Amino acid sequence: MSEARKGILAMIGACVIWGLSPLFFKALRHVPPIEILAHRTVWAFLFFCVVLRVQGRLGEMPRLLLMSPARVAVAAVMISANWFVYIWAIQVGHGIEASLGYYLFPLVAVLLGATVFRERLDRTQWFAVGLAAVAVALLSFGLKVVPVVSLVLAGTFGFYGMIKKGLDAGPVVSVTAEVAILLPIALAWLAWRYGQTANFPYSTGTAAMLFLSGTAYTAIPLMLFTYAARRARLVTIGLVQYLNPTLQFLCATLVFAEPFTLWHAMAFGLIWAALALYSGHAMAVERAVRKRSIRFPTSGTV
Repeated sequence: MSEARKGILAMIGACVIWGLSPLFFKALRHVPPIEILAHRTVWAFLFFCVVLRVQGRLGEMPRLLLMSPARVAVAAVMISANWFVYIWAIQVGHGIEASLGYYLFPLVAVLLGATVFRERLDRTQWFAVGLAAVAVALLSFGLKVVPVVSLVLAGTFGFYGMIKKGLDAGPVVSVTAEVAILLPIALAWLAWRYGQTANFPYSTGTAAMLFLSGTAYTAIPLMLFTYAARRARLVTIGLVQYLNPTLQFLCATLVFAEPFTLWHAMAFGLIWAALALYSGHAMAVERAVRKRSIRFPTSGTV
């Protein structure tokens, strides 16, 4: 099996885990989201530390914290806010809004690139962003409420990606540093929480699921994503990523039977059209770049 195919399979694995996570977090609805977040932080930190120790890279994490403490701290706030809002949304029945947020994320990332990094967008990209804005406005008008969950998830993940772009570290090292900053808060909250009850108030099954929230649903899919990013084409990764919100959407509509109105249908239709336009454009650009590189290969000699 080729390395590229291995990368695609790893990306599919990561997206399936993330995409089916609503089933997991819905089963934990008897546990408050902040408590799940605390466990997710603790177990993800320990798991990543073991991985980095095995790789001989554990020393890179404290160096990153010393070099870019403010940037890592802001990234930690963004990802923890994203995790918390997502878990809360699934538990209270806003899974459709959550999936919409992750559909919106690529277009939010493009907009952030244009406004923050002054990246130039062509008319096709601006049109895709415009379609997404119309979709949000249409949904807000139809439901008489702004889809705050969608905007918060797309925004926090977009800003998180923007901050990570400036970190001189691999994804596993940087995420370990981020959860390391959150770790004291998580441990303090858990100590207070279980100090109130004087014992662990859940079953062994729930304890196992809380452990898995930091390992199977955080660390492992991230490692699969990292593996894929090094082997598969970026355009392919971008297309496969849509499997995540699609599975979330199917969980919300088919499994949880959340109401899907005509306004939802119109908004999602516009978002899907925008993503199809954006992805098709990205594929065309990459194809043109590859043709030019084949036609005019670079050489190391003069």
